[in-house]
Amino acid sequence: MTCTVIKIGGRLVEDAASLGRLCDRLASSPTPLVVVHGGGVLADSLARSLGVETRVIDGRRVTDEATLRVTVMAYAGWVNKSIVAALQRRGINACGLSGCDGRVVTSRRRPAGEIDWGHVGDVERVDAGALSRLVERGIVPVLSPITLGDDGELLNTNADSVATAVAAALNEVTPTGLLFCLDQPGVLADAGDPSTLVPLLTRARYEEYRRDGIIRGGMLPKLENAFKALAAGVRPVRLLPPDDPWNGATGTTLAER
Repeated sequence: MTCTVIKIGGRLVEDAASLGRLCDRLASSPTPLVVVHGGGVLADSLARSLGVETRVIDGRRVTDEATLRVTVMAYAGWVNKSIVAALQRRGINACGLSGCDGRVVTSRRRPAGEIDWGHVGDVERVDAGALSRLVERGIVPVLSPITLGDDGELLNTNADSVATAVAAALNEVTPTGLLFCLDQPGVLADAGDPSTLVPLLTRARYEEYRRDGIIRGGMLPKLENAFKALAAGVRPVRLLPPDDPWNGATGTTLAER
């Protein structure tokens, strides 16, 4: 058995039409799937409606007590169940989970340093066996990035980091690929120009783009995680639009060199 981890986020999970088209594609997947999602757009909107101030640094959310409540409501609630329902409508038997359910993903609270990130977790362990058993039964796990700390604390964990850790753990059980579905064609040399798509991105080229400020913001943790997955043996690792994740003709493929 081979497996594919699909990470979706951004506006894809906010727009019903875009999510529907993506789920249509997932229904035709040639391999079993595990879906990992974010939902920062909804979390920001919900925070504003509740009068909760949000703070994001290099694409990562500082999570105080009020923000934790917002992220749990957004990620583990509406976004997770919306994706599960969209998949079920297409005949895909999906099961919505948070990392804390069944201790599927456990994390360690990030220690305060120059920045106090609050209730933010860094992944320590993924129960690949539990996920594999669901997949073997024909069930698609849909994971939100709310994870469990050692003392039972709920932790907001970067969804890209969760997807990477899940893919790396599953890859030790069965060959696994990782696809990051974006609301853009892939990695762009000019963020405003889709024609500047970078079809193949090596680590050296990424470091060059980062130094020059071409890649910044939320794309930084995404690519750091993508290269971490590549180093763990996950193949392929790609960043692509949701239109056709299987044919390899679009998006950006990562390579060691």
